[in-house]
Amino acid sequence: MIIKKSFQYRLHPTKKQAKALQAVLDECRWLYNQLLEQRKLAYEELDIPLSKYQQSMLLPLMKEERPSLAQVHSQALQNVVDRLDKSFQAFFRRCKTGEKPGFPRFRGEHRYDSFCFPQSGFSLVGKELKLSKLGCIRVKMHRPIQGVIKTCTLKRTASGEWNVSFSCEVDVVSQETKEEVVGIDVGLENFAMLSNGEKIENPRFFKQGQKALAKAQRKFAKLEKGTPERKKQGKVVAKAHERIRNQRKDFCHKESKKIIDRYQYIYVEDLNIAPMMEQSTFAKSIADASWNQFLQFLTYKAVDAGRKVGLVNPAYTSQDCHRCGYREAKKLSQREHCCSHCGYKTSRDFNAAQNILALGLDGLGEIPRSLRL
Repeated sequence: MIIKKSFQYRLHPTKKQAKALQAVLDECRWLYNQLLEQRKLAYEELDIPLSKYQQSMLLPLMKEERPSLAQVHSQALQNVVDRLDKSFQAFFRRCKTGEKPGFPRFRGEHRYDSFCFPQSGFSLVGKELKLSKLGCIRVKMHRPIQGVIKTCTLKRTASGEWNVSFSCEVDVVSQETKEEVVGIDVGLENFAMLSNGEKIENPRFFKQGQKALAKAQRKFAKLEKGTPERKKQGKVVAKAHERIRNQRKDFCHKESKKIIDRYQYIYVEDLNIAPMMEQSTFAKSIADASWNQFLQFLTYKAVDAGRKVGLVNPAYTSQDCHRCGYREAKKLSQREHCCSHCGYKTSRDFNAAQNILALGLDGLGEIPRSLRL
């Protein structure tokens, strides 16, 4: 089986190369805004919807009017047209489904941070990335790349660093099949509780870095807008955020890999996290726990290793007794499960993890719910 897999690396451009990368990004942003303006004017004044194909045909004329577009590879410019078209497709889809539409908007300097070579114009030579019209840029190859490279995307972080992502087609080689199964209950007191009784501690990276971040933000707020000092301090704030984000990402990668290496079938709750954050006083803690990122990593690693990840309905997993099935409401502050029907006592999270495993196995038809212990 062939799957698409992304490999991300840090770029180390020289000052001259960084300036050239920024120039290409600025040209792509300008083109995006111009194409968006064309679509708006064509519809508002002429009542004519412009298509992706029609706008692609206008690119040669736009190059003549703006010679600086010539420094950008032709396929990178075509990708900008494709990106805008996908924005409009998503807008119309949201209109049809009754969601908040979110009409595509013009992009400011800090709202357009990447450009893409969808087919050609790039090649990876050793530890250097060769880009058309940009030259060779040093890449930190912290792991070998796999499969056939299909696209190359360069992205500027908020702190001014540059990353490159390669989308590759990889032939999956399944790992040795395991016999073990596990149910996982994610939480805030512990990051996760496994149905075998193991706990994964919650690292709370945002809470650890909150003091340093607040200090950097206070200093940033005191500086006058538009000054070089404020711009420099803005990068300090961005780096503090990036550090926390990278810590979360590293943690989720490592913990999901441990689980994938040990278990064949993995069951987790199908949580709708966005509404949970809107309706909860623990929104900051839920975001810091990064449950969604953990599930994403678990899912793609499972596909890569030939494992199975199942989603179960989270309703009543904490309230049902795993031993007898009796349902009893519990407050969020009640961290112990004590069944008034059969007397079964355990931690709330462990009981939920056992219920998640039982529900998952019921879905496979392997162990009837009535026979669980």
